[in-house]
Amino acid sequence: MRIKICGITQLQQSLAITQLGATALGFICVPSSPRYVSIEQINLATSHTPDHIDKIGVFANSTIFEITKVVSLSSLTGVQLHGDETPLFCEKLRQALPNTELIKAFRVRSWEQLETTPNFTGCVDTFLLDAYHPQQLGGTGKTLDWQVLQSFRPSLPWFLAGGLTPDNVLTALTQIHPDGIDLSSGVERSPGDKDLDKVALLFSRINQL
Repeated sequence: MRIKICGITQLQQSLAITQLGATALGFICVPSSPRYVSIEQINLATSHTPDHIDKIGVFANSTIFEITKVVSLSSLTGVQLHGDETPLFCEKLRQALPNTELIKAFRVRSWEQLETTPNFTGCVDTFLLDAYHPQQLGGTGKTLDWQVLQSFRPSLPWFLAGGLTPDNVLTALTQIHPDGIDLSSGVERSPGDKDLDKVALLFSRINQL
């Protein structure tokens, strides 16, 4: 299972988190976010991380030019689209970044919204389900209704996000079986400052499965 810790801002924390077992690091490329990092900060934070660790940039309603610029100037290996991007936008981004993993995030308000995910199947590689918040794009601490997701069977691999913590991750993973999990605020002291004790506890809990 893929384990992504999102909202990374610091080199030492990125190194420690990968050593604890994370398979992917997430970097927020949305300027309005309290976890925002520049291209220079991304490159510094990943300067000593192993090549096999995925480095995912999170964007929301950015232009293709903006996204491709950040990818070309950074160590990012993937792009997570966390806004209102359409399948057509994803197709155009795929043409611009043919060798970059594209993750389409859905801030889920209802089951009907999940019924739109097949529209993206041909233009992205991975889905991510996050909890909806009217003002915040992610890192809200709000959880999804995991029981509803028991019947979610997309044709692409998918991450579960939204309010996951070391205390509830086993409950979530015994109810549903995503291909990966994504945590941010659930392993933080404050936005962008990860609590390595919580990260270590997360992996000890996951290893119980």
